[in-house]
Amino acid sequence: MKITLKLFASLAIHLPAEARSSHQVDVEVDMGTTVLDVIRRQGVPEALCAIVLIDGVWVARPDRATRAMSEGQALAVWPPIAGG
Repeated sequence: MKITLKLFASLAIHLPAEARSSHQVDVEVDMGTTVLDVIRRQGVPEALCAIVLIDGVWVARPDRATRAMSEGQALAVWPPIAGG
């Protein structure tokens, strides 16, 4: 099945070079693939995944290992960001 993976800020380096400017790439995953499976598959350090959303809905850190992705969903990930 196809999902869209969006990686923002410093995490964009884990996308293919041609996808970095748009911050997203469509990826094929198997049924039952979890949020954490996708993150690990892309080589994104779990500790840097501060904000994780599926179709705009927050996924808490404890749920990432069990929350399965569905066809057509968008997984968006942001690193910790400081500012003021």
